[in-house]
Amino acid sequence: MRKRSAGFREGVDTLVGSNAVFKGSIESEGTVRVDGKVIGDIKVTGDAYIGNGATVEGNVEAGNVHLAGTVKGNILARGLLKILSTAKLYGDIKVNSFVADEGALFQGKCEMLEDAQEEKAPEKPRRSYKKSSVLEDIYEESN
Repeated sequence: MRKRSAGFREGVDTLVGSNAVFKGSIESEGTVRVDGKVIGDIKVTGDAYIGNGATVEGNVEAGNVHLAGTVKGNILARGLLKILSTAKLYGDIKVNSFVADEGALFQGKCEMLEDAQEEKAPEKPRRSYKKSSVLEDIYEESN
């Protein structure tokens, strides 16, 4: 089995078509795209795409969530939550990063997740820079 990188995914692993109604929870390690209707929760380690005209009645948990349709439930995005101008979101969100286009509807509370990697990253030592002799000459001439 081929392991994919978490940052960028080629293609979609699971698709709910525009004429489909799915009742139940979806769990996947890949990318999920919904163009129809899902009545239940979506929990993926990859990305979730909710297309224009799509409806999700349940919670969505994913790495990144791109919303163009309607979600009636809470969203947990460990990365980016992007709601496009056609999106309607009725629920609370927990996100690392959040982008909303003009015209998007969001009714709920927003909580920003703390980036665990920021806390663990060691502080980089500051470099000491030597002043340029050109700047020193200009400074001395002006005085």
